[in-house]
Amino acid sequence: MRQFFSVCILALPVLATAQDNLLQYVHPMIGTQRMGHVYPGATSPFGAVQLSPDTDTIPYEVNGKYNPDVYKYCAGYQYDDKTIVGFSHTHFSGTGHSDLGDFLVMPTVGELKLNPGVASQPRSGFRSAFSHATETAEADYYKVRLDDYNILAELTTTTRVGFHQYTFPASDQAHIILDLVHGIYNYEDKNVWTYVRVVNDTLVTGYRQTSGWARTRTVYFAMTFSKPFYQYGARKYDRRQAYHGFWGHFDQNHNFPEQAGRQMRLYFDFRTQEGEKVKLKFALSPVSMEGALLNLRTEIPGWDFEAVKREGQAAWNKELSKVQIDADQDDKENFYTSMYHAFINPTVYMDVDGSYRGLDQQDHKADGFVNYTTFSLWDTHRALHPLFNILEPARNADMIRSMLAHYQQSAEHMLPVWAHYANENWCMSGYHAVSVIADAIAKGNTPSNDFANQALDACIATSTRRSFEGLGAYIDKGYIPSEQDGVSVSSTLEYAYDDWCIAQAAKKLGRMDVYAVYSKRAENYKNVWDPSVGYMRPRLGDGSFRKDFDVLTTNGQGFIEGNAWNYSLYVPHDPKALISLYGGNKRFVQHLDSLFTMELPDKFFAETEDITRDGIIGNYVHGNEPSHHVAYLYDWTDQPWKTQERVRMILKKQYGPRPDGLGGNDDCGQMSAWYIFTALGFYPVAPGSDQYALGSPAVTRASLLLENGKTFTIETDNQGDKNVYVRKVTLNGQPLTRHYITHAEIMNGGKLVFYMSAKH
Repeated sequence: MRQFFSVCILALPVLATAQDNLLQYVHPMIGTQRMGHVYPGATSPFGAVQLSPDTDTIPYEVNGKYNPDVYKYCAGYQYDDKTIVGFSHTHFSGTGHSDLGDFLVMPTVGELKLNPGVASQPRSGFRSAFSHATETAEADYYKVRLDDYNILAELTTTTRVGFHQYTFPASDQAHIILDLVHGIYNYEDKNVWTYVRVVNDTLVTGYRQTSGWARTRTVYFAMTFSKPFYQYGARKYDRRQAYHGFWGHFDQNHNFPEQAGRQMRLYFDFRTQEGEKVKLKFALSPVSMEGALLNLRTEIPGWDFEAVKREGQAAWNKELSKVQIDADQDDKENFYTSMYHAFINPTVYMDVDGSYRGLDQQDHKADGFVNYTTFSLWDTHRALHPLFNILEPARNADMIRSMLAHYQQSAEHMLPVWAHYANENWCMSGYHAVSVIADAIAKGNTPSNDFANQALDACIATSTRRSFEGLGAYIDKGYIPSEQDGVSVSSTLEYAYDDWCIAQAAKKLGRMDVYAVYSKRAENYKNVWDPSVGYMRPRLGDGSFRKDFDVLTTNGQGFIEGNAWNYSLYVPHDPKALISLYGGNKRFVQHLDSLFTMELPDKFFAETEDITRDGIIGNYVHGNEPSHHVAYLYDWTDQPWKTQERVRMILKKQYGPRPDGLGGNDDCGQMSAWYIFTALGFYPVAPGSDQYALGSPAVTRASLLLENGKTFTIETDNQGDKNVYVRKVTLNGQPLTRHYITHAEIMNGGKLVFYMSAKH
């Protein structure tokens, strides 16, 4: 693998100086093996197009039952696979749920095949064998040789356009297939409708409507070739009769200019010379075919593939350069690949003229801001958005504007929970958009006081939507009864934290009546604490605690992606009170210690097909986000050195510059954001606060180049793998006698120095 990465580095373009070229440390292959669920293909920072290879097509159901293999292919690519089906234009990065995979393109030569075949018999379809030895993955560039066809495929992107370059052998039977059947989270009825219009012998437009994880989703496209095709055709795979009424008078299989149906694959034929490059540009729009064509002509007016690649990589280098570190090679690769993954999502969701399809399924224009989608907020509120408030404050403010537009277009008048492509997927628990908004308000990152107050009003409205996920019972009783909700304890704890966020935002804005109400609601976590056992526990509607209760069981015990042992530590907004619930420092530290050192029983892994041993240290589940703040809780005890010890251990165990180097789903950048913060030496335990808990930095030196023109520098004295303990800390030359720094101290610029030791 080191050899592979070295080849990638040698292939990089020369930028201003070797020192400035941070792309050499980005390896998109990291996390493509096992459960990282990231894709290796080309994308721009926060780009609307994610152009990447898909290595298999997995049916959602087998014999009428859920197919667990679907979970492996959330990003469409698995490193251990031996074949590539094609290159599709939309992907989630690091999620635990599947969708997208729109508009798969595959170049072939020889006999035309219009089905993908199966991996066990690759020549049964248009898929091709490939080797990692001829595969290159860089920021905004992907290259692979399709061995069965001797075709070199290269991909790069702009924000809204995918650019393909295929180097063909000499052939009178060269094809480019456009597959409108293919999709991730693939089941037979996912396609609602597809439409294609062949405008001329180089331009094709169309759209695809799907009902997958997102129930009502339409994506429009415009595709243009660098060379005219001499013929084209389509094949339909609908279960119902393919042609209806008067359309049956035409031969629609061959050179017919308009195609429509639920399941279609098209092909475009060329004659090629040895080494000839056939290029195609593929633009997406959420609004119209005209919008897609406008995006295409605006972002890539010409055919210079190398120039587009250079511009895309320069954009990535600009983003990566916002943090410049000194560290060893592995740590640099982990760090800058984490920055790359962190800056993929959320994604731009509008045409170049600002048009986008709203949650109300009407067309809107973003006025004075960039509209975003792909909000995996249960994950990303914890560290990704706080990271943006430091490194991408203007972009994060636009993301909040996008959330408010979602709220205004929502029939439920709620902020997003898990939103993408004009859809609310209602995935996971809590209403964590309020955490993102409160964090920005607390840190002064909103356009105006009026805007901040409007955002707070949306938070309040969301928190009072009684029909949502047990919220009515939570408001009335202070907890969600176990018999009403399968994740009653998790939701109660998460609502309590979100309510605290609303209280902090209200306090910042001087709305003390709101502050008083939500400060009280923020204490509702105490209502599911059972002092007789020392754990958070499901509680029934009559006020009694549920009798059948196992602290290590995940399913049916009131928790989501965790158990009572994990969630009993989920009070990020009030660690001091949580320690008191445990009876003080000694018992609390013992519980924290046990989380990292205990051995889970086999039944824990057997309960659900989605749980593996990836990302788990003892009973600490780094691959599931509710644990991400836990190692920092020692800072509130008399043994803060254990935070330093634990976080450095997690960095080594859960991240590595290898294809399997992510210990769980990256979850739209949350795992990567945790790495970035922790490697720098501090972490936002409770977004909504202006404080960051101190840890143990893994870098030797780091400079944060802030949007306000100032620089915040982190330095370590006596850094080393064994020197994980912090002897003292100074801020701007003065001793720091607390275990946190503030947002203002970072944004004002200055120097934070950690003096490291091998002993605590």
